[in-house]
Amino acid sequence: MTDLKKKFDAAAADVQKLTKRPDDEDMLRLYAHFKQATAGDVTGDRPGAFSFADRAKYDAWAKLKGTDSTKAMEAYVKLVERLKKSYA
Repeated sequence: MTDLKKKFDAAAADVQKLTKRPDDEDMLRLYAHFKQATAGDVTGDRPGAFSFADRAKYDAWAKLKGTDSTKAMEAYVKLVERLKKSYA
């Protein structure tokens, strides 16, 4: 397992331990970077207009289209480190 993968896995565990819920924008960033790192580019149709949460998640992930998994993992780890300072 690479050092980055270990950091990514540790960050994924750390985010579950935050004592306060991050704001919606940070939650969308977390989701998008995690999905891009683990699944690659977004697939499927964009959810309908009344599926607000699903549509926001889809759009956040779609913004990262073309980002390789290494860059997405690095961004995720960096974001979790910032959130730990604000929400731990």
